[in-house]
Amino acid sequence: MPYEVKKLKEVNFGATGIQEILQNVGFILRTVKYSCPMDRDFGWVPDLDAPIQRARAVNIARITQAIHNYEPRAIVEEVKIEGDFLNGELEPIVRVRIDESI
Repeated sequence: MPYEVKKLKEVNFGATGIQEILQNVGFILRTVKYSCPMDRDFGWVPDLDAPIQRARAVNIARITQAIHNYEPRAIVEEVKIEGDFLNGELEPIVRVRIDESI
């Protein structure tokens, strides 16, 4: 069963199971690389200055790789980038399925 995940808006410190995994994905989407003090490599780097089609492709690849690295229980099926590209406002939306065997 696929789940749609957007940027994390609030943290549920008691999340477990599938909700924990989805929250982790949302946290990855929310975190810009180099902004996490104890793990500067955590997150992803949005490409805002490239032509729109290139930026979309690069951002999808970067988001997919970050989720693969930091939450391997979430298998990315699709990444959509919505928002106002001309003003640098990106809203990644990721569809994942959960691999509960890990």
